[in-house]
Amino acid sequence: MENRIPLLAAIALLATSFLNAQVLTKEDSLAAGLIARNVATVLSGYGEAKVQYDLDYGKGTANLTRNVLFIGHKFNSRIQLFSEMEIEDARIEGGEAGGEISMEQLFLKFGINRDMYLVAGLFIPRIGIINENHLPTTFNGNDRPMVEQLIIPSTWRELGLGIYGQSRRLQGFNYSFAVLNGLNSAEFGFGQGIRGGRFRGQNATATNIALTGAALYYTGAFRLQVSGYVGGSAGLSKIDADSLQLESGPFGTPVFLGEANAQYFDHGFSAKLLASFIAIPNAQAINRAYANNAPASLWGVYAELGYNLLHPFGQREKSLVLFTRYEVLNMNATIPENGIADPYLNRSYLIAGLTWAPVRGVAIKADFKQQVTGKPNPILNAVPVINYRPYLTTQNFINLGIAYSF
Repeated sequence: MENRIPLLAAIALLATSFLNAQVLTKEDSLAAGLIARNVATVLSGYGEAKVQYDLDYGKGTANLTRNVLFIGHKFNSRIQLFSEMEIEDARIEGGEAGGEISMEQLFLKFGINRDMYLVAGLFIPRIGIINENHLPTTFNGNDRPMVEQLIIPSTWRELGLGIYGQSRRLQGFNYSFAVLNGLNSAEFGFGQGIRGGRFRGQNATATNIALTGAALYYTGAFRLQVSGYVGGSAGLSKIDADSLQLESGPFGTPVFLGEANAQYFDHGFSAKLLASFIAIPNAQAINRAYANNAPASLWGVYAELGYNLLHPFGQREKSLVLFTRYEVLNMNATIPENGIADPYLNRSYLIAGLTWAPVRGVAIKADFKQQVTGKPNPILNAVPVINYRPYLTTQNFINLGIAYSF
């Protein structure tokens, strides 16, 4: 029957919803094949806002972090369109510093069979936890984990072609592989890793490319994943690259990233563990060409534990999660000979708080965040005396926020 939901799609969706604690949105329905009509257009979206108070300096800030509108279209049973437009920091005004308007994704999905599909366009590769599953109602705390902002530069999307699939022989095993445009090492920012080198669909170079792949396995209450990335970061002609003494070609001036993560959800308990490492072998050449003090390697690790306090009462639509997360990062783990180390980039974070979901798709968040860093290198952090204030290696914040998805 046309209105019957395919059994396999339903099972896959329920597994995803349970194991990833995701809210069922119209986008999820389209992705899982749960839209019964042959031709249909769906609307979805998410957003979040936050108030932060600095306990040490006595300063508060409030921000509409982001608002995202999703429009999807089902052309037939095998071809769908996925698109998301995002506004960050509430508004954009010419000539002023502020947020941005950007496409978070825009791709076509082509079903091959019930086990495989292709994506083509601007899409988010399967790297880490937050990159693919970044709805603010699916993670604890008002801020995304710092490891998945500064090491894995979520939300990381590029133009390319990807294939996704699952194994029939090994139940619970999923895989993905993608070819993407590469990075721009000229924009590697000090203390920001490779984040500034993303093109995000805007005039991306096709001179260099990147490959990424992931293996994902569901077993019992566990979700286990490893993923990797290798890509060029000098999308220049050979003449231009030679003039800057950089390696040219598809994988010239390469960047390597690897990550592994594990998640557990059962009986109200949740646990997450993620580790990621980046190597930039030609960091010395990048610094010589662009003077951006790029590190040769950087890494980050975090662990999170949570418990739904309403689970013993049999609540299904509501939840109140008590959680704590600890993160450790070193943004200049290895410095090339022409680089300058900054102890400030060796840091840790402790976050603890509550996430209250009065209904599926809505989250009210409160958390305490402690940031511990080394002292900034004065050579790199010269501050005019008139603006000088003592730097605190330990800073404490209270965050309150709301989030939604539908």
